[in-house]
Amino acid sequence: MAQNDRVVVGIDVAKDKVDACIRALGLRQTFPSTTQGHRKLVAWLGKHQVNKAVMEASGGYERAWAKVLREAGIEVRIVDPKRVRNFALSAGRLAKNDTIDAEMIAWFAETFSDAPGQKHDAAHEELQALVKARSSLIDIRMRLVSQSEHAAPGLVRKAHAHILKSLACEIAKLEAAICAKIKSMPDFAERAEIIESVPGFAETSSANLVAGMPELGQVSNEIAAALIGVAPYDDDSGKRRGERHIKGGRRWVRNAIYMPCVGAATLNNPVLKAYYQRLIAKGKEPKVAIIACMRKLIIILNTMIARRQKWDPSRYALS
Repeated sequence: MAQNDRVVVGIDVAKDKVDACIRALGLRQTFPSTTQGHRKLVAWLGKHQVNKAVMEASGGYERAWAKVLREAGIEVRIVDPKRVRNFALSAGRLAKNDTIDAEMIAWFAETFSDAPGQKHDAAHEELQALVKARSSLIDIRMRLVSQSEHAAPGLVRKAHAHILKSLACEIAKLEAAICAKIKSMPDFAERAEIIESVPGFAETSSANLVAGMPELGQVSNEIAAALIGVAPYDDDSGKRRGERHIKGGRRWVRNAIYMPCVGAATLNNPVLKAYYQRLIAKGKEPKVAIIACMRKLIIILNTMIARRQKWDPSRYALS
């Protein structure tokens, strides 16, 4: 059989195994998450001359498999599980198990074959892991601080104090590693410098955006807004005109820059502040106005990075 770009393997990733389906050939097989399993999957795909693999993001379990496949010269796409599940429901496939999931991933990939595979970037992957780890530790610290506000036995308070001290140390280590990683990569450093030129955005915000939105400067403004999840979607039917709502996108990035955007729109950034106040004067709810400011900011950053320009209030004043 000649190599064919339309022949794709759908791979459903679990902790200890993967289920693979070459739907076009009617082939299915399971491989353990071991070195031997990696070799067997690569050999199986080579035997059937498959050069494209699609798998869902599975909490990190997909990374080792993606690395093995890329090293074997196989293109890898990692897709949002919600998109695959919604695709399955739209096709009337209500049942769900690993074998069915692998087939649905393959079918999804065949249907949306134009989407390119992600270029593997080890440096970006490492930076994103560092940034997410820092965010997770900060969430833990916030929960502990909240618990410490309530009366508790002395032993509990001491335990919390010890953990908080340890968390502060580990967070500082991660922040130092994030800073060093960004400085070590010219592209990261340039992007961070551009983002930090925006009033209200400092090192933490820029690191979140460099790690979480590598597409900035390379996609349309509409796609940039959709990727972070601040693009409004209509809810109309016939004569009914429903409220527009945001949906989807990278929630962790959106959450990470929400508070910096609040500060920029209400205190630190004259351009966004003027826009925010105008929206409030028109009767918009504060949270709706903040999301609108976030959307404007992402569009501005997309333009700034594409043009490799720093913040200029006269250039980016909002009409």
